Amino acid sequence: MRLIYPPRGSAMDPDADLTRPDRLAAAYGYPDVDGRHVWLRANMVSSIDGAAQGHDGRSGTLSSPADQHVLALLRALADVVLVGAGTARAERYGPAEPNPRFAGLRAGRSASPPMAVVSRRLDLHPASPLFTRAEELTGSPQRTIVFTVDAAPTDRRSALAEVADVIVAGDTDIDLPAAMAHLAERGLPRVLCEGGPQLLAHVVQAGVLDELCYTMTPMLAGGYATHILDGAPVDGSPWRLAHVIEADGTLLTRWLAPSG
Repeated sequence: MRLIYPPRGSAMDPDADLTRPDRLAAAYGYPDVDGRHVWLRANMVSSIDGAAQGHDGRSGTLSSPADQHVLALLRALADVVLVGAGTARAERYGPAEPNPRFAGLRAGRSASPPMAVVSRRLDLHPASPLFTRAEELTGSPQRTIVFTVDAAPTDRRSALAEVADVIVAGDTDIDLPAAMAHLAERGLPRVLCEGGPQLLAHVVQAGVLDELCYTMTPMLAGGYATHILDGAPVDGSPWRLAHVIEADGTLLTRWLAPSG
């Protein structure tokens, strides 16, 4: 891995050995957050031509070893991983698994962060590993969190409440600021959103996205795949580029919100 931006003489040393976990972790460190607020970071990947999914409809198909390495780091740094229900199904999500390379970053916390799933319809199976293996893999009695709405089917809500912490955040649409406030109250202020594109669009429209970690892998997808945001047009205010890292043709970028 080599740092392309920022240039020599900046606070982030271009000659830093980013193969070292501590150096790479410093490049992606969260800012200080207090107990009342969250810092919501999203991590997304696309092909050179901007596709957010590969031929099989999965973003994982577009990933690269460098992208997977940084994803493991971002999970180790996070207090909680936020994902949409559609992405959880398509990508066959389970709990975030501990990564021994970054175990030192989890000191004082569970071995890996808990998952939080956003779902209005609660089309999630209670027997999914996302719920049944959470305690086993995280090494603590925490459960997966599910954010839903008051209009969600009551039978599904009851079934999931047996295996997850089901939180109502909104009437018919997810109230993302309320969901973030709930995470802050639980002592989970460092949030990593892994999409998918529809959830990320809602996060941006709600004005709660602080940072975007965007990976472009050296492949073409073609077809009619969505972008990393799949929703209504958003404010075109310019974001601030924090860094660009290159590894075997993969470009790993970090962007901060206009107010970040």
